[in-house]
Amino acid sequence: MRADYDSKANAISITLSREVGAERAGQVHSRAIVALRGDRPVELQLLYPDLGVDEPLGVAARSYGLDVEALIAAAQAALAAPDRSVTLAVAGRSAA
Repeated sequence: MRADYDSKANAISITLSREVGAERAGQVHSRAIVALRGDRPVELQLLYPDLGVDEPLGVAARSYGLDVEALIAAAQAALAAPDRSVTLAVAGRSAA
């Protein structure tokens, strides 16, 4: 997963897939847009992350079966390193 925070646009782009190019996009929250290739989400745009990331990312995660914790971690990492790409590897949960 790769995330970029554009401080001038005040938006975060989270790349979810290595697939290139989206076929369409859908707004799932007033501040979250998911780009799709087929029925698979390939990118998520989060607008105005300074207003909070949990709610819009939660809506996107529920809508497409995404890992909300990984999305929040990616957004926080992008905010910590503005105007640079951050790459995040998230492993599956280990059995307890």
